[in-house]
Amino acid sequence: MANSCRNLLTALLLLCFGAVASAAPKKAVVAKPFLKPKAPATPKAPPAPKASPTPLAPGELPLVAEAAALVNASSGALIYQKNAEDVQYPASTTKILTALIIIEEGDLDKMVTVELADTKVEPSALEIKPGEQYPRNHLLYALLLKSANDVAMCLARDNAGSVAAFAEKMNRRAEQLGAENSHFTNPHGLHDPHHFTTAHDLSRIAVAAMKNPLFREIVATPEAWLLKGEQFVLLRNHNKLLWRFSGCTGMKTGFTRAAQQVLVSSAIRQGQEVISVVMHSNSPGIWNDSSTLLLYGFERLGIPPPEQ
Repeated sequence: MANSCRNLLTALLLLCFGAVASAAPKKAVVAKPFLKPKAPATPKAPPAPKASPTPLAPGELPLVAEAAALVNASSGALIYQKNAEDVQYPASTTKILTALIIIEEGDLDKMVTVELADTKVEPSALEIKPGEQYPRNHLLYALLLKSANDVAMCLARDNAGSVAAFAEKMNRRAEQLGAENSHFTNPHGLHDPHHFTTAHDLSRIAVAAMKNPLFREIVATPEAWLLKGEQFVLLRNHNKLLWRFSGCTGMKTGFTRAAQQVLVSSAIRQGQEVISVVMHSNSPGIWNDSSTLLLYGFERLGIPPPEQ
């Protein structure tokens, strides 16, 4: 009887223990996220070999510009050319012809009164105001050093009565200079599909301009002060070759999106002067191309480089 009681008590204890154990919370098992196996890395293709630059033809210069011309400043004779008869947009080198016409017609001390129409043009600009007055020769410095488009409008309107009438003058003068593949519609060079020239034609215009003493003086000026209202404004020449190239005597930069970078430049050594034109180039290209051309011109004229 005693054994039976003990067995019953043991069974009850085991039953109770099992019930408690089954009631105890089970430890949660957190499933790991399914990880997609990584795809095998695609081997990188070997870098393509750099294209070799197109070899230059004998006597060809390494120019970035799409078109270029190099001429003797005294005779206008071509020394070197690259696509010099191809039509290009001149951008602000247009102002060489604008300035030439204004200077040739004289009365440069005349006071010019700014009109509202003169100011309706995109930068770069001197920001002249209607009613302000300036001598023509002072405006020429703003035209050629600062490349002010509002000044170009003012000078053209003052000279011919309207921009359209001045453009007719530009085309007549260009034709007289032999620039027969050119057509001008404005005095500043902002883009117009009907406003174009060639590197050779632009060199013809530049040759004529550099024979004018006042034009030469202006484009060779690094900096000038202009009295604008009651304040002086510094005009700094955009042509970096004045500082970078020994013997540089001027001329004029230009840029629009359609034209890209354009530069007409000139230099003189041992009494011999050459003029280069580079069209549709890039920013380092206009300086490098122009220096290359000017050096080549002096080499062809038998003038050695200056001693360092």
